[in-house]
Amino acid sequence: MKLGFIGCGNMAKAMISGIIKNGVCSAEDIIVSAKTEATLQKAQAEYGVHTAKANAEVAKASDAFVLAVKPQFYAEVIAEIRDSVRPEQLVITIAPGKTLAWLSEQFGRPVQLVRTMPNTPAMVGEGITAVCCSDDLPQKTLDCALKILRSFGKAEVVPERLMDAVVSVSGSSPAFVFMFIEAMADAAVADGMPRKQAYTFAAQAVLGSAKMVLETGRHPAELKDMVCSPAGTTIEAVRVLEETGFRGSVMAAMKACTDKAKSV
Repeated sequence: MKLGFIGCGNMAKAMISGIIKNGVCSAEDIIVSAKTEATLQKAQAEYGVHTAKANAEVAKASDAFVLAVKPQFYAEVIAEIRDSVRPEQLVITIAPGKTLAWLSEQFGRPVQLVRTMPNTPAMVGEGITAVCCSDDLPQKTLDCALKILRSFGKAEVVPERLMDAVVSVSGSSPAFVFMFIEAMADAAVADGMPRKQAYTFAAQAVLGSAKMVLETGRHPAELKDMVCSPAGTTIEAVRVLEETGFRGSVMAAMKACTDKAKSV
């Protein structure tokens, strides 16, 4: 399969890395376009992929391609490539707020569209990608998209009405987690721990906790209660978090994120 990427920012590079590493496509079968020559040269040097100066060249050369530009450039880029897109060609989008209906209108004719929302942990093979498509998309086309997307983490099919919620719960949430890790490390530094070691302890605690949720199947509240001994240190910390509105702050931040996604 010849696979294209129109745009080569952080998300596209994370996807390309996983795709090559897991043998979905070889570097020789991937073609990339980007806004600057410097970005193209870097992609070629880092991954060994082919490059193209014109977005339409990527569309013409690929069996499937990922539209990996910023949402504000989607209309402009689609206008450049729509005459080059073939009816049987798979088009994967990754832009928040750009619905299947809007995308179809921009292309102006039937296109095999798969709308997705990946996240940056794809860079280390631990991404989670939400996937939606029209009811008439052939199953083999959806399967092809899922094979690509699962090469850098997990991928789940969701109804399109949930895509804006996905932006906050997985697309943007790594930023929240990084802030949490940084705050925990800062507190450990304040208590005397060297900063590098503090980041290691904080990050590993988050990684291990996430694996416990995924691998045990237990409710997060049950796992939390396992750590909270009577009159112990953990329940005292939980009390402070509750007093200072930890849950409410997280929920309010995610609601703001979802609302923003709807307005993009």
